[in-house]
Amino acid sequence: MTKKRAQWSTARSHLAKSDPIMRKIADAIGPCTLMPNRDHFTVLCKSIYSQQISSVVAAVLFGRFREKFPRKRPTPGHALELLNHSDPNRLQGCGLSRQKRQYLIDLSQHFLSGKIPSRRLSRMSDEEVIESLTAVKGIGRWTAEMFLIFVLNRPDVLPVDDLGLQKAVKSAYGLAQLPKKAELTKLAEVWRPYRSIATWYLWRAADASDGGW
Repeated sequence: MTKKRAQWSTARSHLAKSDPIMRKIADAIGPCTLMPNRDHFTVLCKSIYSQQISSVVAAVLFGRFREKFPRKRPTPGHALELLNHSDPNRLQGCGLSRQKRQYLIDLSQHFLSGKIPSRRLSRMSDEEVIESLTAVKGIGRWTAEMFLIFVLNRPDVLPVDDLGLQKAVKSAYGLAQLPKKAELTKLAEVWRPYRSIATWYLWRAADASDGGW
């Protein structure tokens, strides 16, 4: 068993002991499959691409954007060169609005200047990572929290503003309405120090049951 899988196994045991509803969900879903992603820049580029459009469209357009780079892997330097190029045809078909293009330029500059210290992100605290990422135009706290969960695999992040989590909690816990931030935070106290993993299980359960239990 890998170190990460062992950690998630411990998290699952903790959630099962501390919350009967989470035990039921975890038993139905099975082991947590979160794994780290070291390609920080590409992930953040995709998050900017995905704003305000469907995930299907975003995947297509971002795929075209990736085709512009060697081995389909955007890097800050190559991205900045491409985005600042005087020939607009180089980005033809990529579906980049003027605003998102500026966001990607700002992201590239933050990586190149070290304002986002990619090699040190794994050693920074959650709030330090959030502060570093949200300094980029177009990246808000929710995106930074998703980065912490899905990319850095931080175990104790609670994205209280995430509508999917709110809906999943409402359904799983039989609430009359979507939980407010304070209510969700209080309910999640028993999940510490594995609130990310509880959130992941709730997301997966909601996907599997199409919002019903």
